Amino acid sequence: MAIETKDLPVLVSGGGIGGLAAALALVRQGFQVQVFEQSPEIGEIGAGIQLGPNAFHAFDALGVGDKARGRAVYTDYMVMHDALDETQVGKIPTDENFRKRFGNPYAVIHRVDIHTSLLEGAQETGRVEFFTNTRIEKIEQDDAAGTVTAIDQNGKRWTGQALIGADGGKSVVRAQYVNDPPRVTGHVVYRAVIDKSEFPDNLKWNAASIWVGPNCHLVHYPLRGGEQYNVVVTFHSRNKEEWGVTDGSKEEVQSYFQGIAARPRQLIDLPKTWKRWATADREPIDTWVHGRATLLGDAAHPTTQYMAQGACMALEDAVTLGEALRVNHNDWTKALALYQKSRVARTARIVLSGREMGRLYHAKGVERLVRNSLWKGRTPERFYDAMEWLYGWNVGNCLAQD
Repeated sequence: MAIETKDLPVLVSGGGIGGLAAALALVRQGFQVQVFEQSPEIGEIGAGIQLGPNAFHAFDALGVGDKARGRAVYTDYMVMHDALDETQVGKIPTDENFRKRFGNPYAVIHRVDIHTSLLEGAQETGRVEFFTNTRIEKIEQDDAAGTVTAIDQNGKRWTGQALIGADGGKSVVRAQYVNDPPRVTGHVVYRAVIDKSEFPDNLKWNAASIWVGPNCHLVHYPLRGGEQYNVVVTFHSRNKEEWGVTDGSKEEVQSYFQGIAARPRQLIDLPKTWKRWATADREPIDTWVHGRATLLGDAAHPTTQYMAQGACMALEDAVTLGEALRVNHNDWTKALALYQKSRVARTARIVLSGREMGRLYHAKGVERLVRNSLWKGRTPERFYDAMEWLYGWNVGNCLAQD
């Protein structure tokens, strides 16, 4: 007896934050899910990331809000300083008034802790199967049967009723259907995590802090209950870069931060080892859906880190996909069309805003003076108004309206 399409699982290529969030969203709509991860285990690498209220709205919608909240550090404010003369450029309170305005907090968290929260949630459902050491390399579709078949690196075939390509910035699914080149930025990011005991006392702020300088910037904030600190430094490389992650060199970092004031300069002297990211994004595209396959997260909209929204957008994508399926009674054709319509412009705005924010952070000369004057005298309420488009997202307004 043939298996009906509706009885097949949904296939998810990629076991990172986006893939696990998608799995949770799909299970909540009644689907069985198979997640394929090319690494030997389902896990996460990296360091800290920032979470806006929109991320917590997504966690709540996926049923893991309490898990994520328990692992996050809640900041008192976001602050920007000029790295050359240490003047304060702007400060945004993330206090009770911020929470009331947006319905959720601003927080910082280790990537591993987000991933763990999602993974625990997925495992607890009993409806998600995980396959490691499995790289999906090709997709085939049978329009008549309404099925999608993913073929892995060993030639094994996996058939489902739909496929979610959550396989990251270098997505195989995107390469098959779009095949567009990455835009290598030339900006290099070094990341490290430092124990509290080794972190300078005069920088132990409960804040998401950024020091902006000519062609560079430095970021720090607490992690894991303040027992560790995330340190991120970014600079414009003097070399031609290729997109990817390698081990970093302390000597290279030191060579790019001449002229930086003493207090922020402490940050580059702290780590014993660094991870080095040569960054890239891609031009926004308006077609994510190809038959019963769609893109999600970095596969759909790889972006630079300047908006601190990469993981947040993947979480939003997953929730929106689930909501699109819900209102369309799990009709994949209608749901995927609504999902795409609901996400393309918003995520493109993040990609394009990230590029502009990078320019703002790295301003020099007269542009630096303009940047430093932009927010003088601005009240918290005016900052919140400017952030409404970003942090005001929630499940109730996530779907595009006709």
